[in-house]
Amino acid sequence: MNVIEITNLTKNYRKSRGIIDVNLNIEEGEIFGFIGPNGAGKSTTIRTLLGLIYPSQGTATIFGKNCMEHPEVRNELGYLPSEVFYYDNMRVIDLLKYSASFYKKDCTKRINELAEVMDLDLKKKIDDLSFGNKKKVGIVQGLLHEPKLIILDEPTSGLDPLMQQKFFELIGQENKKGATIFFSSHILGEVQKMCSRVAFIKEGKIIKTEKMSTLQENSYKRFSIEAKAEVNKETFNIIGVSSLEVKNNTANFIFKGNINSIMKKISEIELRNISIEEPDLEEIFMHYYAKED
Repeated sequence: MNVIEITNLTKNYRKSRGIIDVNLNIEEGEIFGFIGPNGAGKSTTIRTLLGLIYPSQGTATIFGKNCMEHPEVRNELGYLPSEVFYYDNMRVIDLLKYSASFYKKDCTKRINELAEVMDLDLKKKIDDLSFGNKKKVGIVQGLLHEPKLIILDEPTSGLDPLMQQKFFELIGQENKKGATIFFSSHILGEVQKMCSRVAFIKEGKIIKTEKMSTLQENSYKRFSIEAKAEVNKETFNIIGVSSLEVKNNTANFIFKGNINSIMKKISEIELRNISIEEPDLEEIFMHYYAKED
């Protein structure tokens, strides 16, 4: 079952680009990553999905329902925006109790548990909190009602490394309990840790949706070659080579495909040294972006 279905979703702005024909399906129980640099369209997609802004065209549903037509569907989801803003004079506990009042359950125990995990002082006033601590408030607020779907937009910005680790452990626990997770990030290591599938977005368009296992499997290799003589760039002009950098007698590139075909080409070169390694997700990410340029 698809918890989120986004079909040809487009949002046009007068003076700036929004999103164009975005298509995504997120299955129940998934941890799904939405990856792209700042300004790529991640937040616009999420806000349109949630009914916070109107689409120019296309459809987006959560649990089979459109948020604008069925606002009650939001009772089943938790949302953390990329930037959080609150009433400064409120205490943290008062804000969280107010948020909990929208749900037909007692969230007191849950609030205390989450605050302990995130090391959040419930007695402090909002305006006395740092940006990172305000982000903790947003995390607790988004999870206090134990939602079935958790949508996180750049969730770790402002959190120190220890809190980031605690946050991901918390999200992993929620997923084990059955929650579906959809989170956007421009930090590739976060996605690498958590997600089962990932979508790449560039300039408002989805350029690739892929299983994480496929991205990291052995079909991708990073080659570093040092030859005895100057390397001819045309030697590596074959299908599967990307991110090629040739300088004097060295060549570096990413290769996807049958490794025997590239090794046959390399065997024509007299080598001083060769290194073949697994590329990290950032290099794979740039591989996809380079193909679209």
